[in-house]
Amino acid sequence: MSSRVLTAVAWPYANGPRHIGHVSGFGVPSDVFSRFMRMSGHDVLMVSGTDEHGTAIQVQADKEGLTAQQTADKYHRQIATDLQGLGLSYDLYTRTTTNNHHQVVQQLFSALLDNGYVMTQKSMGAISPSTGRTLADRYIEGTCPICGYDGARGDQCDNCGNQLDPIDLKNPVSRINGETPEFRETEHFFLDLPALADSLTGWLSKRTDWRPNVLKFSQNFINDLKPRAITRDLDWGVRVPLDDWRDLPMKRIYVWFDAVIGYFSASVEWAQRTGNPDAWRQWWTDPEALSYYFMGKDNIVFHSVIWPGILLGHNGKGDRGGEVGPYGELNLPTEVVSSEFLTMSGAKFSTSRQTVIYVHDFLAEFGPDALRYFIAVAGPENNDTDFTWDEFVRRNNSELANEWGNLVNRSISMAHKNVGAIPAAGELTELDQQLLAASKRGFEVVGGFLAKNKFKNAINEAMRIVTLANRYLSETEPWKLKDQPERRDTVLHCALQVVQDCNTLLTPFLPHSAQKIFEALGGEGVWAAQPQLVDVSQDDGPDYPVLMGDYANEQATWESTPIKVGQPLAKPVPLFAKLDDSLGETGPSFAPISKD
Repeated sequence: MSSRVLTAVAWPYANGPRHIGHVSGFGVPSDVFSRFMRMSGHDVLMVSGTDEHGTAIQVQADKEGLTAQQTADKYHRQIATDLQGLGLSYDLYTRTTTNNHHQVVQQLFSALLDNGYVMTQKSMGAISPSTGRTLADRYIEGTCPICGYDGARGDQCDNCGNQLDPIDLKNPVSRINGETPEFRETEHFFLDLPALADSLTGWLSKRTDWRPNVLKFSQNFINDLKPRAITRDLDWGVRVPLDDWRDLPMKRIYVWFDAVIGYFSASVEWAQRTGNPDAWRQWWTDPEALSYYFMGKDNIVFHSVIWPGILLGHNGKGDRGGEVGPYGELNLPTEVVSSEFLTMSGAKFSTSRQTVIYVHDFLAEFGPDALRYFIAVAGPENNDTDFTWDEFVRRNNSELANEWGNLVNRSISMAHKNVGAIPAAGELTELDQQLLAASKRGFEVVGGFLAKNKFKNAINEAMRIVTLANRYLSETEPWKLKDQPERRDTVLHCALQVVQDCNTLLTPFLPHSAQKIFEALGGEGVWAAQPQLVDVSQDDGPDYPVLMGDYANEQATWESTPIKVGQPLAKPVPLFAKLDDSLGETGPSFAPISKD
């Protein structure tokens, strides 16, 4: 029986369109993994949505003269549209402003409170002198008091990984307008992380197979856990579900707490929308189910420490014990899969600094698979990686077009021209057998890498087989075998078998072109399903768009299947357009010039 796999994908902020740095961290890796797992026979639930609460949305709303809800509505639809265009196969991509999400967040808050892991505490809150609003921890920057890093945030230092409080920063300033914040005493609810420290440490000590960057940040963070504020003085967010707090105009559950709960609330919403309200339990309460969380490195500790802490508190598994919460014992993450940063011209992608390439611009110019390929083969899987137009053009032309596209085109073209269909094979030579064996072995090797989220290794191995097939055609020269039709047909048969195998191996990475190749080889129906953007309704609330998809009926499976001898073949069309080399010097016109 196949196991169930939850793919939990980081929630992008609804404060603007997403750039390619965002999707290189959370988007493409999670989709490659999910598609592979479905092809391998697993029941996958891939969920996420737009993160629509917190200061970031309020700041953007003020800039545009909109309300926070209008801003969230605007960018939720735009982000969902871009993710659909990229082909991210969500079972549900939703949002945090839904009634369902608010209810689930409030229930988890109440469960933590009942078990003693939430407490009230007075603290010094950062206030903007010019607006009077609370400044979110992440919107305050200064010098880290521990390692001296200049550019630490008010909630944590990305350099040393330690948890911070804004008042501890040296020379703190607002990232919004550069002003120095004021600190005033205020009362809030806090998550008692120290009471969960022993359980978290014991659990984390067993995560020995995680990526080194994830373990490093997590272990540094867990060594000095402090209570973390759950509520903030804001008028935009989930209300506190207590009588004395519910109607306070400036007290809301803060975004970091409600966003991580979104993975669970999205699963609950998915179950409701598919007609089986308890279906989420198969991924969340079955101890045999697996769960993988995908994000960029700036969100590691929220998923490797804080979210597991919330789950342990709900489950009554901290120092204070407690009862299992209303949803039953919920599974902790199997793995936190974090990527590093994709940079541009040596700097982190930044909308405010005009160092940015938006996803919708990129898709309109080059299509989805060119971007997906670049992220998979040259993205920031283990190290910060600099995006350059020169490298993108080189990869597109020499690898996608010249290697993979050329193999597909000339193999099908020669078979179409000489036979009109997939030819039968005669007696196989040692060279034929070696190629076919390498192609078949690729499923084990590439699949092994994908199962461990080693995407670069996986796609490089698939492309190595593509190179072997091109070399095979160059050595056998079937275009010179007109007088030896049986040998010519055997060579073309072997080449087409490898094309079909490599198309399967590359399907998780390149689902759009994989569908076209499937059809070029005579396939009918859906090979690699794509998500659909649909408007849905909710009780006592407005309609909103979500991404969903029917992936159960797609035909892609992770195995080598024999090509169909005699299947008619049409003349193929080129798959990948070669780009002008001069594009690598400046990029297309939509690319802004990086500013200091």
